[in-house]
Amino acid sequence: MTETPTAPQRTELPPAWNPAEVEAGLYERWVERGYFTADATSDKPPFSIVLPPPNVNGSLHMGHALNHSIMDALSRRRRMQGYEVLWLPGTDHAGIATQTAVERALAGEGKSRHDVGREKFLERVWEWREEVGGRILGQMRRLGDGVDWSRTRFTMDEGLSQAVQTIFKKLFDDGLIYRAERIINWCPRCRTALSDIEVDHSEDDGELVSIRYGSGDRSIVVATTRAETMLGDTAVAVHPEDERYRHLIGTEVEVPLTGRHVPVVADEHVDPQFGTGAVKVTPAHDPNDFEIGQRHGLPALTVMDGLGNITAKGPFEGLDRFEARPAVVAALREQGRIVAEKRPYKHSVGHCSRCDTVIEPRLSMQWWVKVAPLAEAASGAVRDGRTTIHPPELAKRYFDWVDNLNDWCISRQLWWGHRIPVWYGPNGEVVCVGPDEQPPAGDGWRQDEDVLDTWFSSGLWPFSTLGWPDSADDLAKFYPTSVLSTGYDILFFWVVRMMMFGLYAMDGVQPFDHVFLHGLIRDQHGKKMSKSRGNGIDPLDWMDSYGADATRFTLLRGANPGSDLAIAEEWAAGSRNFTTKLWNASRFALNNGATVARPVPARDRLTDADRWILDLLDQLVTDVDGQFESFQFAKLSEALYHFTWDEFCDWYLELAKVQLAEGGARAEATQAVLGHVLEVVLRLLHPLTPFITETLWTTLTGRESVVVAEWPAPSGVERDEVAAQRVEGLKKLVTEIRRFRSDQGLKPAQKVAGKVRGACCVDLADQVPAVRALTRMTEPEDGFNASASLDVGLPQGTVKVELDLSGTIDVAAERKRLAKDLGVAEKERAQCEGKLGNEAFLAKAPADVVAKIQTRLAAANAEIDRIHARLDTLPQS
Repeated sequence: MTETPTAPQRTELPPAWNPAEVEAGLYERWVERGYFTADATSDKPPFSIVLPPPNVNGSLHMGHALNHSIMDALSRRRRMQGYEVLWLPGTDHAGIATQTAVERALAGEGKSRHDVGREKFLERVWEWREEVGGRILGQMRRLGDGVDWSRTRFTMDEGLSQAVQTIFKKLFDDGLIYRAERIINWCPRCRTALSDIEVDHSEDDGELVSIRYGSGDRSIVVATTRAETMLGDTAVAVHPEDERYRHLIGTEVEVPLTGRHVPVVADEHVDPQFGTGAVKVTPAHDPNDFEIGQRHGLPALTVMDGLGNITAKGPFEGLDRFEARPAVVAALREQGRIVAEKRPYKHSVGHCSRCDTVIEPRLSMQWWVKVAPLAEAASGAVRDGRTTIHPPELAKRYFDWVDNLNDWCISRQLWWGHRIPVWYGPNGEVVCVGPDEQPPAGDGWRQDEDVLDTWFSSGLWPFSTLGWPDSADDLAKFYPTSVLSTGYDILFFWVVRMMMFGLYAMDGVQPFDHVFLHGLIRDQHGKKMSKSRGNGIDPLDWMDSYGADATRFTLLRGANPGSDLAIAEEWAAGSRNFTTKLWNASRFALNNGATVARPVPARDRLTDADRWILDLLDQLVTDVDGQFESFQFAKLSEALYHFTWDEFCDWYLELAKVQLAEGGARAEATQAVLGHVLEVVLRLLHPLTPFITETLWTTLTGRESVVVAEWPAPSGVERDEVAAQRVEGLKKLVTEIRRFRSDQGLKPAQKVAGKVRGACCVDLADQVPAVRALTRMTEPEDGFNASASLDVGLPQGTVKVELDLSGTIDVAAERKRLAKDLGVAEKERAQCEGKLGNEAFLAKAPADVVAKIQTRLAAANAEIDRIHARLDTLPQS
């Protein structure tokens, strides 16, 4: 950390909080002072978070803003608690997404990547990355992310590339990486294998065609949505216990249009209740069929190339798959093989998430990770408590995935990414090369053309960013990382991979102690945000309109663990109102001498209101601490909001005005309490709303920065239950008088003379001046004549409040208004009584309808009673 700067002088706050004028300057001051730079040699306890690396071609969306607000809140609190905090930032090269973006730019020039060649294309990608890749890092500064910029990493920088090559070599040598022909997701446009997370599924209109294979007694009907793949069928499968087809098992049937005969096999994968109970088996073009084919030793016939064109010899050769589909159906129809056709037929179809092309399951030679031993370790680390998942109910989903993992396809037919470090020799040699080894040279040697799945390198993120495989101070100090915060939607795709690789590379030490899974951002109607729906919200727009603090606070107030978060702009406006309320309250406090220069006086020198607010503050500190530890961001945000707005601003500040007006020792004590409470609240709010709290806290205290201030702790003073009871009684009394005034038609600022009577008022003697001030009740003069009164029941007893309303309202106009309201209420009562007194109606009406009418009748009676009571209080005209 840099040398401590001179503490700022206390200055007067401007009339309004204008975040646009101060946020950027405050953030750069924090960075320049080194507040976010971690020291690996420090003897402080470590706290570390690695930022889930956003794609270099992306920009900050609301999901990022939510997760970054969570991570920043966690980091800022731990820093204030005295931890050595490392929040490490970085970006992901995002192989297919970035390559697609650059290819799209090339297409605008009338070129493809093949036109420019691999080397020149990669130069273009690096240029793209330099141009747009840092955009999101700049947006992080806008949000206030307290990351250690000196440690910014990129998944393809030199150190991380070395880590990728190292772990590939280690896995290869341990027999955990192999090359095999399997079914994968294939994008015909991008011409690469895709991971499951790169496939978006939607319910599309298609057709379900039922086709008769064979003839006579040896015929069987199958149904398919992809008729063109029948050209590659090598079997028909039925359930072994399906009596309808038992006589066909072991026989052969003819595949129409091909002249080939294929066996009928029995396989328990087939659902006899679905469709006809018989399925066509195309091992080269369907993942389930591939497994059936493996179990029964069936050949796999590839009938489609990487562009989605039919390769099977015959009349359909060369047709695009979507051209071939109706052509095949037409040919089958001509032969009388179509038994039934259903269109439109809604079914789930996978699309490439980058270009929206319909993906094809395709048999392909790829590199794979044997995940069984890695997954077993990842499961064990959560089961034995080394890593805790929050909320705990999502641990079951984690186990469902990690305990049932299939081997992972890690090769991609792209140019942008970590190239697979395997060389092939002229005589069939296969050599995996580590980072410190020279690749084989000579005629006939070539490197594998494919690159690794992006998730392979990002799976190393918790330790590769800290210096692995070299021995590094950062690795020793900050691994395992303390918390991973991410959306539950990538629990399988990223979290599980990090768990597997971290435990494998780091000798069984988990990559993080806690995994916090937040929900997804949705619009106010609960719909998923997307460009196509037009319901997306750019967090930069919110920050421009309402400030970074309001944006963060809005998101954190809805961040319940594991639950989706619906947001709307009016909620951001509400959070902006909260920051305005905090600003105005702080200005009042500062303008009235609030101070932290003097200690809070002893309890016996404080009023009930002082002791009450200090006790509530103690409870707030305890609650917020516990909620932080359990990742309950919504609850702690609500607690801070309601204490600040309801208890501190709406009640204590109003009571403080009365105490300050007394002057002397009472005013000095109030100034100290006011300053202390405000100072603690600002420290508690700082992790959530860093900019406004920095401005207010440094102004109040004259100290360096709240970023490095100490996190609050409870005072340890026993709660004063008597003071709490008295203040709660005062609040109820004031609330009831205000409601009564409103019922009497008085304006909020209108003053009326009044008295407060009752035996318990001796106990409330200190509160009576405050009651008068908060209810605009003046001292009665001689000849006081009460024209209205109310009784208020308090824990201390009943208080009678008498008011002189003469001359404060237009009695005639008020009686006229009330008479009109009374007529409406009586008409409603008559209608309800008429229906409820009608036996024929009651015999036919549903119970819920009768109940609603009974509720309306009760409301009408209550309104009539209220109006009569109001009329009784009015002076006679």
